[in-house]
Amino acid sequence: MKTISLSLLGATALALVSTSIASAQGVKIGVLNDQSGVYADYGGKWSVEAAKMAIEDFGGQVLGGKIELVTADHQNKPDVGSNIARQWYDVDGVDMITELTTSSVALAVHELSKQKKKIDIVVGAATSRLTGDMCQPYGFHWAYDTRALAVGTGGALTKAGGDSWYFLTADYAFGYQLEDDTSKVVKENGGKVLGAVKHPLNNSDFSSFLLQAQASKAKVIGLANAGLDTTNSIKQAADFGIAKGGQKLAGLLTTLAEVHGLGLQAAQGLVVTEGYYWDLDDKSREFGERFMKRTGRMPNMIQAGTYSAVLQYLKAVKAANSKDADAVAKKLKEMPVDDFFGKGGKVLANGRMVHDMYLLEVKSPAESKKPWDYYKVLATVPGDQAFFTVEQSGCKL
Repeated sequence: MKTISLSLLGATALALVSTSIASAQGVKIGVLNDQSGVYADYGGKWSVEAAKMAIEDFGGQVLGGKIELVTADHQNKPDVGSNIARQWYDVDGVDMITELTTSSVALAVHELSKQKKKIDIVVGAATSRLTGDMCQPYGFHWAYDTRALAVGTGGALTKAGGDSWYFLTADYAFGYQLEDDTSKVVKENGGKVLGAVKHPLNNSDFSSFLLQAQASKAKVIGLANAGLDTTNSIKQAADFGIAKGGQKLAGLLTTLAEVHGLGLQAAQGLVVTEGYYWDLDDKSREFGERFMKRTGRMPNMIQAGTYSAVLQYLKAVKAANSKDADAVAKKLKEMPVDDFFGKGGKVLANGRMVHDMYLLEVKSPAESKKPWDYYKVLATVPGDQAFFTVEQSGCKL
């Protein structure tokens, strides 16, 4: 009996030690994105700063341990992104990867996260496939997607009379999906698509593509690209007098960062869709001003969305009292999202975070009254209209 009692005491002590170690573990978060290429302003180091702000605001600790942040540049290459993610998961003990600008990289890491049973929360990549046919139990999509952009900008311009479209499309997964989703919305609203041309990622000369779009006589030229590709498209379109000739440019994925890069003289009149604008309300302004003090610039929806995603992940870890991916994923899908970015937001069973989007028009220089005063709000697109339902998405979870 004495031997049995000692054995039981030993087992109990071991269990208590194990529990203590498990509870004092903290978490490690990785921000993986483009920090030197075409999307460096779109997300880049500014998203890293937003993640740091979320960790600081949460208190810097969870599960009795420190919250660590690691970052890397995937160079917009799926193989590079996958290799970094594998190293982080297998060797460095990273528990969650976020941001993941560039859809081809995001899809590759998304599949790896499924295999490794690790959480990923995509913010910067656009393709709706992440929560559609490529959905998986540990994958989440936060700020926006190609469907929301299509409903916002595509739907609004078609209804306003822009009923014929021609697309300049980035030649990879994001561009294809954005063109496809927007084409469907255009047709649903009585418009027609006259054609499309694909261009390489990180392209510098858009002249031949723009001449094809101009020759199409389409009322709207849809730019199914992003970052510097969008900026260069718009600048060169001005050289060809496209807007002066009566055709309208639609920046299907244009954020505050690209508008800032273009300047109001070149960007005025553009209609865009974003999930956040710093001057939208008091809470948005409060975050924007804090971000401005740290970085010297206002955040776009990718940087604000990264803050929201990291903060919500940490809340879910705390609520689950565990960093086990199944437990955390369950909490992420149960808990409401209620911050300045995702007011009244909810996470669907396929991992899609549903929140309101905003249809915005870029102001003219004369309309802008202060630094970074770039947008006027045309409409709020309710989240339930902007995003696919689980049934519409094609997700088989």
